[in-house]
Amino acid sequence: MELSHSDRAQVLVEALPYIQCYNKKTVVIKYGGNAMISEELRKAVISDIILLKLVGMNVVVIHGGGPEISAMLKKTGKESRFVNGLRYTDEETMDIVQMVLCGKVNKDLVATLNRSGGNAIGLCGLDGGMLKAVRRTEDGVDYGLVGDIVEVDPKPIEDAIAGGFIPVISTVAQGIDAETSYNINADTAAAKVATALHAEKLILLTDVRGLLRDKNDESTLISRIHPSDVPRLMKEGVIAGGMIPKIDCCVEAVRSGVARTHILDGRIPHSILIEVLSHAGIGTMIW
Repeated sequence: MELSHSDRAQVLVEALPYIQCYNKKTVVIKYGGNAMISEELRKAVISDIILLKLVGMNVVVIHGGGPEISAMLKKTGKESRFVNGLRYTDEETMDIVQMVLCGKVNKDLVATLNRSGGNAIGLCGLDGGMLKAVRRTEDGVDYGLVGDIVEVDPKPIEDAIAGGFIPVISTVAQGIDAETSYNINADTAAAKVATALHAEKLILLTDVRGLLRDKNDESTLISRIHPSDVPRLMKEGVIAGGMIPKIDCCVEAVRSGVARTHILDGRIPHSILIEVLSHAGIGTMIW
């Protein structure tokens, strides 16, 4: 249905207090899933990022690239292997992860933002020692060269923001326990970066509506929770499977000073704008 001129004006009026509230504040967006694969959704996310920047927000993009890594591994005849939801990363896989994430995916995303009128610059966690990590050791499980971030130096990101850029960051970290790079989960990296930047918001784009009370019924979306609600919801089985690490990242970020975190459905066009600049709120907020 075509919006009337009055309706269009009302949309802008509704957005005004949010624009004022978040002016010069930092918003960290983890970009991945279907929103990266679908051309329509990709265009919507790109336009959302540019609009938020143009109305005065400091937007930082952290991206994944799982499908692209899997495709490149397949081309080289190497099978993708996952351990507890994380990609097992041997030395050969790490080389491909670094090449695909820091090279192709990062630069393609930067180019798309710039072609669309943005002013983006590509960074990876190795630049300026931005992300430092140690090898993940969890209950004796071997993940290969998967790392846990132990330090974030926000200066390269802050310098990019001060220069008027949209920093676009790939999640490869410098090892401090060995002379190697580490593959970092993008959700985890986004939470750590948001904390280091004292961000106002952390947004995780995913392929589900948010946290659902019944995972098979999207109408049971839980729109907001507090960190204190998490143990009960885990015990009830509401937070389960792949949602556990996402909620954990958000809780860690909130407890470390990030004002609000959001798990949004990246399959919905312009979900970022709907969440940030309207009364609606369409995902799950942890605050």
